[in-house]
Amino acid sequence: MRTSSLRLIVLFAVILPLSSFLIASPIIAADSPQTETAWFDRRTLPALIASLVSIAAVLYAVWVIGRKKHLFIREIPGLKAVEEAVGRATEMGTAIVFTPGYGGDIQRPTTIASMNILSNVAEKTASYDCRLIYPTHDPVIMAVAQEVVKEGYIKAGYPDRYNPDDIFYISSSQFGYAAAVDGIISRTRPASVFLLGTFEAESLIMAETGNAIGAIQIAGTDSTIQLAFFIVACDYTLIGEELFAASGYLTNDRVILSTVKAQDILKLLIAVFVLVAVIWSTLNPSSDWWKF
Repeated sequence: MRTSSLRLIVLFAVILPLSSFLIASPIIAADSPQTETAWFDRRTLPALIASLVSIAAVLYAVWVIGRKKHLFIREIPGLKAVEEAVGRATEMGTAIVFTPGYGGDIQRPTTIASMNILSNVAEKTASYDCRLIYPTHDPVIMAVAQEVVKEGYIKAGYPDRYNPDDIFYISSSQFGYAAAVDGIISRTRPASVFLLGTFEAESLIMAETGNAIGAIQIAGTDSTIQLAFFIVACDYTLIGEELFAASGYLTNDRVILSTVKAQDILKLLIAVFVLVAVIWSTLNPSSDWWKF
């Protein structure tokens, strides 16, 4: 796998510089006299090549992972602590509060990733007979969450423990929602709090309330601004793409894991591209093929 990955990186590093010669070719304008209209804009060639390389990386990752029996995935401390958080709530006889934040709807990637983690948490809470409270600001998210949690309880073999009243809509007002969640945390005093999804200004309010009652807090979002608050106030934080890789990490789904591996390959390719561009521009300052 390392040899094949190296070949892919070298191919990427060679193709993009060569595209500079094609980009430098003149483009025939449609309104220019005594000329024909160009059927292809060569200025978009680097974007085309980058897209093809990205597709190739994904297909390669799917093919390699499909042939491997054992696949190494870096451990994510926040997801590894899910078992600990549910177990602690069970031992203390308290509930778990799980919120997707105010900033997203059901179409947001962070909300979908949050649902994947919710499914795993619901399955564990059903097995341990631990109460799971899920307040949300969106009726659609509420309906989806009810189905996700219900399915998790059925998978665990305890459908009778599912309580749809614990998954409810609060308010579409940002700070009304934040105040209500804070009130739930303060009254129920959960042993564990999950803050996973799209968060805005309410992130620090909720995180500080959970921290004040001594709950284990697992947080995650793709907002760089809100991540700073989560890192300070929470025990575990899923940073950016760790939240998106959660479903593959928890379920060990090879299709999802293949996309994670593809992202790693693309990161290496981008690093090689930047390195080649820096060296090229240093040796030939007049060249600008890498500006696209």
